[in-house]
Amino acid sequence: MLMGLGATAAFAQEAPQAQSGAGGAAADGASNEIVVTATRRATSLQDVPINITAVGAEQLERQRINDVRDIADFTPGLTIADTGPGNTGTIVLRGLNASDSSASGASYDNALGVYLGEVPLYYDFKLLDIARVETLLGPQGTLYGLGTLAGAIRNIPNRPDTDKIEAEVHGRVYGKAHGSATGYQADGVINIPIIKDHVAFRSATGYYFDPGFIDSTLLLQTPGVSLPQPDGPDVVTPAGYAANLTSRKDVNFERTFTTRNQLLLKLNEDLQVNFTYAYQKTKTDGGQYNSDGVFGTGKYENAARYLEPVDRQAHLYAMEINANLGNIAQLVATTAWTNVRNRRRSDNTDLLLDLDYGYESFPAFSSWNESDNRRSQFNQEVRLVSTHGGPFSWVLGGFYNNQRLHNDYREHLPNHPWIDLSTNPDEIEYASYTKSRVTEKAAFGEGTFKVTPQWQLTAGARWFEYTSQIAGRAVVPILGDPISPYDLAPAGGKSGKKGWVWKFNSSYNFTPDVMLYATYSKGYRIGGPNSVAACILPLDPNVQNVCALPNEQQYGPDSTKNAEIGIRTQLFDRKLTFNFNVYSIKWDGIQVDSATVNGIVGITVNGGKAKSEGFETSFQLRPTDRLSIQGTYSYTNARLTQDVDAIIAVNSPAGTYPSKPIQLDALKGDQLPGSAKHSGSLGATYTVPVGEGKVIADWTATYRGEVVTRLGWERAYGDKLPGYVLHRATLGYETDRYAVSLWANNIFDKYAVASVSNDRSRVGLNDGVRLRYYKKAVIDPRTVGLEFRIKY
Repeated sequence: MLMGLGATAAFAQEAPQAQSGAGGAAADGASNEIVVTATRRATSLQDVPINITAVGAEQLERQRINDVRDIADFTPGLTIADTGPGNTGTIVLRGLNASDSSASGASYDNALGVYLGEVPLYYDFKLLDIARVETLLGPQGTLYGLGTLAGAIRNIPNRPDTDKIEAEVHGRVYGKAHGSATGYQADGVINIPIIKDHVAFRSATGYYFDPGFIDSTLLLQTPGVSLPQPDGPDVVTPAGYAANLTSRKDVNFERTFTTRNQLLLKLNEDLQVNFTYAYQKTKTDGGQYNSDGVFGTGKYENAARYLEPVDRQAHLYAMEINANLGNIAQLVATTAWTNVRNRRRSDNTDLLLDLDYGYESFPAFSSWNESDNRRSQFNQEVRLVSTHGGPFSWVLGGFYNNQRLHNDYREHLPNHPWIDLSTNPDEIEYASYTKSRVTEKAAFGEGTFKVTPQWQLTAGARWFEYTSQIAGRAVVPILGDPISPYDLAPAGGKSGKKGWVWKFNSSYNFTPDVMLYATYSKGYRIGGPNSVAACILPLDPNVQNVCALPNEQQYGPDSTKNAEIGIRTQLFDRKLTFNFNVYSIKWDGIQVDSATVNGIVGITVNGGKAKSEGFETSFQLRPTDRLSIQGTYSYTNARLTQDVDAIIAVNSPAGTYPSKPIQLDALKGDQLPGSAKHSGSLGATYTVPVGEGKVIADWTATYRGEVVTRLGWERAYGDKLPGYVLHRATLGYETDRYAVSLWANNIFDKYAVASVSNDRSRVGLNDGVRLRYYKKAVIDPRTVGLEFRIKY
């Protein structure tokens, strides 16, 4: 059904159909509640004594929430900058981020756990045939094998049904302002009981084409021959353009194929096995950014000299065993192997200009880079959940995770006079590779005691140990090094640590509809390797050194301590549901982006302390059976609480060359970047019965407040991005068998910047060449479309 609510992330019209096994949901008879399994037991959302929000299947459909990037609009305390299809995106929970924003987003982050079913995987699988998305705010490491510093996002898929055949076909067609093509989506779901009550197969498959809206207007016709700025740094004449440059429309298009296939073997009522294979492949030709007026480029144009294609894909293989061990416990054992590969090409010219080695003395100088990043992960989790009843319940588990990363990287100098084509036919200026492995194991558990029917106490702990090792090498062929870094002996290092996290929680039900809860918990994020080739010491001062010193090869762990108190209420005969919580998080040993001393390559380092304080609230009001009004609001004040020496990289003097990189101090009170202090949503849904079905009208407004792009943004040449309000609406008709709707996103075609890459100290001229380093990622413009859904 298409019955989701318009704005609130905390409620749904109907609970999902009951299913057996972990991850399934059970209807509890309440028509306005959603059932979640975040605590490892199927529980009504209003009865969960921790801070959790959930977006149900109906709302996922109604609001056209395709992937994790769309979740933030409806989840208080969550900020995600939409940086286009070339990456998963940077996800920030409760402001726990200290790194610079980026116009190209992120493809990995271990500050939080992102799950598909029971498998941890930081990847933006499309939310196709998903029962609900649960977001847990705050450390959750005593319930999950994966350590969570800031929280967890769980995408819970619909499971195979052994009882009946089901099928669904869904399509969407739309137009996008500032784009030149028509977008579309086509997907389908089929459920087949192969052996009734025992074996079933379920498949969800879809294809997405988003037309894009960013134009690359200053592409080189022939790299190494064409002049990037044929008429100087400030203007391009028609003649200069025709002789050297070209353009491509809608380079940030998205083509995604996704599929998830499950085979359920239900041997009996006490034992079942679910096999899952999921695959997704995404292609695009450019970033979702503009170039801040470089050469007169507009709001939806970039100044890249090259197309910047991205080809990324993910495979997931998983086996989940659910077994009832008498009347004592339920066993859930998950084994999974995942593989993510990202291949991309980017304009590298500004990086080499910024190094100031004189490449620009060649008038047709330009450079491009290519990277091939492969991340594979094998993990196992075994969990026992008590079923014996009584006042005491418990969860015990073990976890193992082995993650390998292999990154190949090359920079090319087309037709540059410093390149000897006889020995270097691929025109490689710099090349590197790194291989790393991180192994983590943990044991975790929680116990809950019901002191009275209204009052419960919970305590939990997690022990963990991890090791991290990295090896690699870098070469600069134009200075006489071998062409391939694999021709030299690798260099690297290793590190590791072990420790404990814990959790205490209590809740009290004053009435069946009013609950007060409190939590004090510790979160932990493991350290790991920086993907930069190690320096070979002693350094040769007469050559270009791009490498990591011994203290830059690895970064250490960081931790959080979270205290919060909240209330869940249903009032006025459950016509009003209101939830509110307030929290304070102390963050120590912060992992933050920095740069190597040699070559200014991005790395992660540790430093300083911070605090995030705020509150989150949501409500749903149903004044009549036909009208629902819902909203969310969050306030997040995340800032440093300690000075950190020499951690913010800028160019000095700013915007002037020759210059040199320096490291500024971060100061106590600096706002943490990447998250909005204020965010919220407000919407209304109205339903009118018509014939065999009903007409549903929905209007939702979402707000994201101001965001700073880096620590010490004012003195470090960063930005404070203005807040913005977006509006979306749907008007549709639906029956039990089909639905059709007209919809629009960003109705008023609001232009807004979601994040930026680089800082303003890198804006200017270098020997007469205008740098194009600075980029602004922009949000999707107005989109209007038609949608249909047919169920069999």
